[in-house]
Amino acid sequence: MNILQALFFPPEQPGGVSSMVPYIQERFNKKGWEMELFSLPKRVRGKGSEEMSFMTFDWSKYSGHAVVDKYIQTMKDYVWWAKMRISKSYDLIHAHHPIAALVMKQLFPQTPIVMTVHSSFERELILNGKIQEGGPEHQFLTALYGELELKTERLMTVSESFKAYIGRYIKHPERIVVIPNGYDDRRFRPIAHENEVPQLITVCRLVPAKGLDVLLKACSLLKERGHNFVLHIIGDGPIREDLERIAVEVNIYEETIFYGYMLHPEEFMPFSDIFVLPSRAEAFGSVFAEAALCWLALVGTNVGGIPEQIHSGKNGLLVEVDDVTGLADALETMIIDPSFRYELARAAREKAKRSYSISRVISQLTKIYDAYR
Repeated sequence: MNILQALFFPPEQPGGVSSMVPYIQERFNKKGWEMELFSLPKRVRGKGSEEMSFMTFDWSKYSGHAVVDKYIQTMKDYVWWAKMRISKSYDLIHAHHPIAALVMKQLFPQTPIVMTVHSSFERELILNGKIQEGGPEHQFLTALYGELELKTERLMTVSESFKAYIGRYIKHPERIVVIPNGYDDRRFRPIAHENEVPQLITVCRLVPAKGLDVLLKACSLLKERGHNFVLHIIGDGPIREDLERIAVEVNIYEETIFYGYMLHPEEFMPFSDIFVLPSRAEAFGSVFAEAALCWLALVGTNVGGIPEQIHSGKNGLLVEVDDVTGLADALETMIIDPSFRYELARAAREKAKRSYSISRVISQLTKIYDAYR
């Protein structure tokens, strides 16, 4: 069976789907399946000119809004690039982004398309202050779910929480299949160490949706309470300067290290003690599973797919979104009780290895793919 994995971001991008799909390809190739990857390079922008249309709604009423116009142009670019680069047919296409799914169905109307929805672009834009909830851009982006339902043979997503979210915008939510992300645990090598000063670490894009402003304020409370720590922030993004300014204002700049972009943060994470990310939204939260496989204690927010990974008090701690004091309290609990922290980290790693193995994903995807042989 010849399968194309159609991505949006190039597979060398860290985190989530981009880091997972190459391992899926490797495993299927070892099983004797033919599988290739396709994505849109960042250098391809403004090339496409083909007209775009949808069967379930008229997108033109949303035109003139920057987010919508950029989205449509990106679809045109994806069409242009796919026509340039794809010269063969496939038995099945597995898309990992709405643009990839809709473009592939346009170019290969007779080929079965299955689609995994990994995240909510519209929720991220709202939380990052780029669009208004209920506004035209939001309406356009959520209308795409109905188009995906019509044009793909199977919709999948990564958490029960996100299945419920998508279900509000489609006719048959009961048909969505949940397949949580999976990881090759050979990438993650826990390292025995004892840090005299607790090392906190977070890995994410530096955008408002990740709640790092809350983290910095919570760490300020920790310092006021007399706790020593170092906070490692791996990632880059548009609010880095704002976060550095906040770190100065709340008097923890000396305790905080901003690393910027790092291609393989899993090589750095095992030297820390506590992974913390107070996201305001997460479809799944891949980085929590990755941190768990590095044997770190987990602190996250009770939102999206995170509580499907973290059972508070058993394999990590959960706090509410935007709760500065609650986050400080959770981190303080981890800092003052290393034995409790160790037990949470051990339980998190066991759950991650059991529930989020790449082998489990391969088994589930094999059943999906076999239906279209």
